[in-house]
Amino acid sequence: MNFWEYLGNRYQQLLVDAGQHASAVFQAMVIATVLGVLIGVVSYRSGWAANVAIATTSSILTVPSLAMIGLLIPIVGLGVAPTMVALVLYGLLPIVRNTIVGLRGVDGDLVDAATGIGMSRIARLARVELPLAWPPILTGIRVSTQMLMGIAAIAAFASGPGLGNQIFRGISSLGSANALNEVLSGTLGIVILALLFDAAYVLIGRLTISRGIRA
Repeated sequence: MNFWEYLGNRYQQLLVDAGQHASAVFQAMVIATVLGVLIGVVSYRSGWAANVAIATTSSILTVPSLAMIGLLIPIVGLGVAPTMVALVLYGLLPIVRNTIVGLRGVDGDLVDAATGIGMSRIARLARVELPLAWPPILTGIRVSTQMLMGIAAIAAFASGPGLGNQIFRGISSLGSANALNEVLSGTLGIVILALLFDAAYVLIGRLTISRGIRA
């Protein structure tokens, strides 16, 4: 069976796996974005706190993804739970780092002007600093998403959802008629999803970043 025949026969299962893969990455990114921005907001004013936040989230990336999921299985079990926890942890670094960089890059004169007209610290953060820091934060979100697309494939090791099941199934049956088709379909599916997500982020950027900041 050639690759196109394989796709024609298995497209329904591939669509299900692709939907689960996209859903897992999307949910993990929502959680990672909220946590990452909060960590960045809390730590960016202090050099020591910012260094700790970046060092801690950086150290997570040194743990191999297969080992991370393996370590989580005794704690949270098999399936979706270890996948989500691992993806959230791996997604933090680019968001935390870019939030800190973005907030520190806001023009101090603008912050002083906001203070001068009576804005509270929370109001300054919400209405001045975070909007101006949004472009680098969005870049961090894009980087995290691309990274998690590949990492999510390891979820199959813990009976998790997604296109990794196609890849693992093909690897475990190397030499069989459809082994290469399974690996190739899973890999191409992940690449296509990554491109679609990135295109969505480009659109979000155009809708949420003013032309003045983009320029």
